[in-house]
Amino acid sequence: MYSRILRFAPSPNGHLHLGHAYSALLNADMARDFGGRLLLRIEDIDAERCRPEFEPAIYDDLRWLGVTWEEPVRRQSEHFDDYAGAIAKLEAQNLLYPSFESRRGLTAMVAELDQQGGWPRDPDGVPIYSGRARKLSVAERQRRRDAGEPFALRLAMDRAVARAGVLTWTETGAGPHGQTGRITAAPQLWGDVVLARKESPTSYHLAAVLDDALQGITDIVRGQDLFWATGIHRLLQTLLGLPEPGYHHHKLILDDDGKKLSKSTQSTGLRELRTAGVSALDVRRMVGLGR
Repeated sequence: MYSRILRFAPSPNGHLHLGHAYSALLNADMARDFGGRLLLRIEDIDAERCRPEFEPAIYDDLRWLGVTWEEPVRRQSEHFDDYAGAIAKLEAQNLLYPSFESRRGLTAMVAELDQQGGWPRDPDGVPIYSGRARKLSVAERQRRRDAGEPFALRLAMDRAVARAGVLTWTETGAGPHGQTGRITAAPQLWGDVVLARKESPTSYHLAAVLDDALQGITDIVRGQDLFWATGIHRLLQTLLGLPEPGYHHHKLILDDDGKKLSKSTQSTGLRELRTAGVSALDVRRMVGLGR
């Protein structure tokens, strides 16, 4: 019997706030309305920022909100072999290449290019990689990797798009400008994105796409800040032979200045609101889910 499966996937790098509450509650509400299932995933691949003590705090906040989920919880840090296998498939298609610039070096390069008239940015405002490492020979790339140099594995976007062809997705929510229905993906807006690094076998994009497939997620319900990233995700799904889920991008809960909430914003943190006597029903009303 076909079952709709949704997921809420927070990162344990801080306490949950009202924005997380809205997404978790909306996922739970939609799973119930579909007669489906809700899964929980802990996205903890960022070892520098994620802390184990935040995971039980996530569970506490979700239970307080009345959100329930199926066990077991999937932790990304326990599945690095899965991501390494996906990287190997992409490398076998000759779609990845290593770049060896440091983050500091990339920042300096972009600053220099900006002085010459500006440099294109991706939808998140991050400078698009120039592709300089593509000029390295295969032998030089291997020599530098064998020597232990830090590197990032990048997707050769032009080759990937040529292989995948025109991609679309079904949007039942709305993008930042109200886009809905059948959307044409534009992964090329992101340039040669990083999919793994020497010290980490995966990026957010690759891990999220693979996890959704392995968990059987049919409906991805998430914030509008990830609307444009869906282009990358549809591309990876196609290259890896993964199923296409449906997408529902929802509004973002913003602060008084109209900015996306941060986990450091104490006034909107769920723990702080709970301590101040705010109820779970109050939170529903605060985020516009008054039922």
